[in-house]
Amino acid sequence: METLLTGIGVGLAVAAPVGPIGILCIRRSLTEGRATGLATGLGAASADAVYGMIAATGLAVSGVLISHADLLRVGGGTLIALLGILSLRAFFLNRTTSEFVSTSRGLLAAFLTTFALTLGNPMTILAFVGLIAGLGAAIDNTLAPYLLVVGVFIGSAVWWLFLVHVALAVKTRLTPAVTRWLDLISGSVLLTWGLWIVFA
Repeated sequence: METLLTGIGVGLAVAAPVGPIGILCIRRSLTEGRATGLATGLGAASADAVYGMIAATGLAVSGVLISHADLLRVGGGTLIALLGILSLRAFFLNRTTSEFVSTSRGLLAAFLTTFALTLGNPMTILAFVGLIAGLGAAIDNTLAPYLLVVGVFIGSAVWWLFLVHVALAVKTRLTPAVTRWLDLISGSVLLTWGLWIVFA
């Protein structure tokens, strides 16, 4: 139980800071609806669980995760920048992003892109590398790594569920014009953030 609670705490701690993934989740919830927002959040939670498994099994200690950090950083940053460009395109064409993709493909794309983005987010990588030192006695049996991963997923998923519903609650007070301008703001932030990740 202690390991599960540790994982839940880690999942919440890693997911809660509002970075590019949080902005993307909010924007998708506002412009494409609950299902897409939840798919986005589950993609991030799944990636957090993958990093939880890597940390729990000690692979990061051997440098496997760190040795691929640059490749993940460039890939993740590029994808963030491309999503920013898509948001800006929707703004300048006066269309919602959901018009560019079908609903079924949109849900799958929302999950997969956020999964890849979270894997490539440098802050996520650093957070889970730092987690190893704090695991200590929590990993004291063969089931502990799996409990940790389940906990990380639950904690992260709870945060994204909360964020999506907060965004949807705010949406009822937003006019279509304001929602459209969110494309400009979020697109600019995502593009800038993505370029910074790639070239920093």
